[in-house]
Amino acid sequence: MHAHSGTSASRAAGTSPVLVPALSRALTLLDRLAQRREPMSLARLASELDLPKSSVHGLCSTLLRYGYLQRQDDGAFRIGPGVMPLADAFVSSTGITQEFNALWAEGAPDETVVLSVLNGRDVVYIGARNGQRPLGLAFNVGMRLPAHLAATGKAMLAFQAPAAVRERFAGAPLAAMTGRGARSVGALLTELARTRARGHSIDDEGVRDGVYCIGAPVFDASGTPVAGLGVCIHKTTLAGGDGAHRDAVLRAARTLTQRLGGRVPAAMEG
Repeated sequence: MHAHSGTSASRAAGTSPVLVPALSRALTLLDRLAQRREPMSLARLASELDLPKSSVHGLCSTLLRYGYLQRQDDGAFRIGPGVMPLADAFVSSTGITQEFNALWAEGAPDETVVLSVLNGRDVVYIGARNGQRPLGLAFNVGMRLPAHLAATGKAMLAFQAPAAVRERFAGAPLAAMTGRGARSVGALLTELARTRARGHSIDDEGVRDGVYCIGAPVFDASGTPVAGLGVCIHKTTLAGGDGAHRDAVLRAARTLTQRLGGRVPAAMEG
């Protein structure tokens, strides 16, 4: 009887993941620093995470020891170089990155092309080929940008349910980089509806003045976006319109989808 009851309880408990509190707090701390994109003091971290300063001090000390944090002269903390081997390991084991690199194996494209995945409210770039035409902005693997501003981010968000988008961006206000781009979740949802209807996204100087990007989603076998592919152009070169660049990024995104065994949703066919 006792053994049977214990087994039943274990199965019931197994329906929910078992989380290690200290590890959860450490990862939340790293995520907060990544989202803020600026060094944060111990007091500010404790306040934003709603944790005692003594607990945050212990977390930071451990993360410092392993290189995941760095401490500035003023005592503030920032992301450390220890995260880079993890990012490199992820990228090297991701088939989509290998396929992306294979598209341009014979030489650099004229324009900058990038590949990203969603991570919280951001996109993280897992592939980047900076083009022969300078942008004044270099994309690098591991770079993070706000998903609601980046063309690749909007390309993926457009194919998520509105409720999921609202949940992702609940709480803190939407970040701004140039004064352009959606400033509320409502405005973002309106833009994503237009993006979904036309099948590609546009970042018109939302990330950087003078830079215009077009994004398209890459889908898995269930028709879910797993990455965003983008082409970035200096806006002064768009006198003839963006049609050729749009067609090129859509073709490349479809090629990646096919190579991954993915499926383009029926709404985008034709």
